[in-house]
Amino acid sequence: MDTMIETRGLTKEFRSGKKTVTAVKDLDLHIATGEMVALLGPNGAGKSTALRMLTTLLAPTSGSAYVAGYDVTSDQHAVRRAIGYIGQGNSAGHAQRVNDELVASGRAYGLSRAGSRARADELLESLGLTEQATQKVMTLSGGQRRRLDIAMGLIHSPGLLFLDEPSTGLDPQNRANLQQHVVDLRRKHGATVVLTTHYLEEADSLAERIVVIDHGQVVADDSPAALKSRHAGDRIALTFAGPDEAARAAQRAAAAHPAAQVVQDGTAVDVQVAGGAAMVTGFLADLASSGLAPATVEVARPTLDDVFLALTGRSLREGRTDIRTDARTDITEEVAA
Repeated sequence: MDTMIETRGLTKEFRSGKKTVTAVKDLDLHIATGEMVALLGPNGAGKSTALRMLTTLLAPTSGSAYVAGYDVTSDQHAVRRAIGYIGQGNSAGHAQRVNDELVASGRAYGLSRAGSRARADELLESLGLTEQATQKVMTLSGGQRRRLDIAMGLIHSPGLLFLDEPSTGLDPQNRANLQQHVVDLRRKHGATVVLTTHYLEEADSLAERIVVIDHGQVVADDSPAALKSRHAGDRIALTFAGPDEAARAAQRAAAAHPAAQVVQDGTAVDVQVAGGAAMVTGFLADLASSGLAPATVEVARPTLDDVFLALTGRSLREGRTDIRTDARTDITEEVAA
């Protein structure tokens, strides 16, 4: 199967009183088998709603979606057996023991009892939960519960794994362990992975493809490197002894590089341009020929946040209204993020 996920015009609307909120609008998405794709956007952009439709937790208002070859509306059972899903909430029973929850989850996916226990032990060790294996879930800390959720999503080594903010609440070591699990799952089984995350470095290092969503719609879709090259560019930051020198340097930079974005602020000059790292030596030589010597020079490669800022005028890290949805009642609540 070459295509793992295919959506056309996928839309989700919610009613809250007389108000209609469109969380996802006309989403067209194609994800090939074996791809690692990150969905990025600010709070309330529609990322989690899209994932919940693809995992059958929410019914679409309109449009279509096929996951692992199955229709998310008419073949929900088949979709659920084909995927692993790690959501933002806790999924384990509070009164159950950690190891029992994992073994039961493995059995539900068709693993043998011995296979379930072996897989549970492997995940508990990797995620630092071996000492908590016989504890009840209600006694775990928030971070430990998050790691248990991750283990439950990975128990059956799914061919398609959805990760909705998987690293939230994890310390750097366990975040690294999770990332390694995802890498191993892809290497050993050719798994397809779709994740949302607010850790931009995580998306940049793991994902082969970034889909940027804003106001429920796709505004960009490409590799991290291509997005940064096309929409952001390198940033050259310079400071000068006085504002007059900075103004002359800014004028010189703008004249020499018409495609660059040049901003002067007092003694600081910020130049954003594609290929800045390669051209900085010649740029400094040009300034020196005019008697302009910067006090400091820094070159920074663009980030995914720079890409989103260029596309929308806002930062991925900015808070905004978040739409929280009860999947059972389709009631929405607007909460300041």
